[in-house]
Amino acid sequence: MKVRLKNCLFSVVCFRALRTGTRVLNIKPAIFLALAFLPFHGARAQQLFTGSAEIVPEQVDRMYLKGLDFLVHSQTPAGTWSDANNGPAAISALALVSMLAHGDDPNFGPYSQALHRGLDYILKQQDQKTGYIGQSMYNHGFATLALAESYGAVNDSRLGPALQKAVRLIITSQESNPTRAWRYSPQANDADTTVSGAQMVALLAARNAGVPVPEKNIQDGLKFYFSMQTPEGGIGYTAPNAPNSTRTAIGCVVMALAKDKDLAAFKSAFQYLKGAQNDNQYAGYTRYYASQAFFQASPEAWNTWNHDNINTLRASQNPDGSWHGNYGTTFETAASLLSLALNYRYLPIYER
Repeated sequence: MKVRLKNCLFSVVCFRALRTGTRVLNIKPAIFLALAFLPFHGARAQQLFTGSAEIVPEQVDRMYLKGLDFLVHSQTPAGTWSDANNGPAAISALALVSMLAHGDDPNFGPYSQALHRGLDYILKQQDQKTGYIGQSMYNHGFATLALAESYGAVNDSRLGPALQKAVRLIITSQESNPTRAWRYSPQANDADTTVSGAQMVALLAARNAGVPVPEKNIQDGLKFYFSMQTPEGGIGYTAPNAPNSTRTAIGCVVMALAKDKDLAAFKSAFQYLKGAQNDNQYAGYTRYYASQAFFQASPEAWNTWNHDNINTLRASQNPDGSWHGNYGTTFETAASLLSLALNYRYLPIYER
């Protein structure tokens, strides 16, 4: 077993705090400066900065490092991945978030070059006038999430303005939609719970990063999910019927990140999720959201789910570190890694 410590990206957190005005720790300035300028060699070197240890199984770290090695070596010089044809911005974004989630220094660590290449690709996909990224709101939502998790951690002055534009696009799209949610196009007049999930998580991540997001927009998004909930607690797609594990996991994550875990809607959704069959057609996609839903809902339920997930992924990981899936190897690898990333808990979006 290897000791991993929660929130140990001290210099990253301090840098973000300086950017956003957040007070992180009540420590004397001299100590702050001494710690902030110590050599930064990734999560393992930062263990002295916290007081709460988290145990990460050695097998998880081995799987994670193999997966990251695959992503780094399969990245194209342009910063994307060759099998990301159906959603290059979204798949690239999830791959980048999986790198950030391991807790290494994003500016000088082993994945810094890959991170900067990938972010440069995403930034170049953004329409400078509208803020829209990619060819669909799926792409835009996940790309905005990557910008939000990178902002304040990655040394790139373009991130802040790009993130603000991306958030503005999400908000204006929602406000022009009669459902107060989202579908494939920013101009859509209907909505579904999967596209809307990507936008809601992106907004909540951006708010965590210090970008203003009106509470009304969060609440309007939540109302859409409540309207999609079936009597048995599951979440439908475009109507409150035919729920499945994927969409219900998305609903649970959205409610939890919006701090609504005490609501009956969240509790009934999680009860449905616990008893639902896995959606094998969208295995990686389901795993990505289910990991967060179980983590947010219950430490006991998370421990059981995490144990099973580790065993499943250990048995299915390819020798080169990747995982195969219906949406391509890069997506499946990034989604699988992110389902393991809750063991590290470094990114703000992955905190309880």
